[in-house]
Amino acid sequence: MKLEYRKATIDDLNILTKTRIKVLRTENGLDDNTDMSRVEKEFRAYYKNALANDLHTAYLVSDGEVFIGAGGISYYTVMPTFHNPTGRKAYIMNMYTRPDCRRMGIAIKTLDLLIQDAKKRGATSISLEATDMGRKLYERCGFISMSSEMELPTK
Repeated sequence: MKLEYRKATIDDLNILTKTRIKVLRTENGLDDNTDMSRVEKEFRAYYKNALANDLHTAYLVSDGEVFIGAGGISYYTVMPTFHNPTGRKAYIMNMYTRPDCRRMGIAIKTLDLLIQDAKKRGATSISLEATDMGRKLYERCGFISMSSEMELPTK
């Protein structure tokens, strides 16, 4: 296997969108019959805007012409705090490795590329939501569980 890790561009809109749908189907236990047309439209709009305005970085992993995996990171700014004086934050999402290629170091290398990108941009906080499958990987990379954060669903 000869893996290539490359930063995605707007030309990769289709693969980014398809991968995001695949990740959501897996994370939420959705079958192939579940209608994803609305979120697919929103993903396309998100990627078009975020890639054009440098608010998102994604890496794609391939073996020749064969897609193997991906990972992305979104950037945003909040009011500065004592622990985050710049207010710059990054949120890792859409980590995916094809099932037959897992446990080969692909996700950890993709994650490292995303973390390095965030550091270069001056993000002083990087967060993510971990699935049970990914939790050990993130802990090995230094991510810790947060006990102080809360969320109010508005649906």
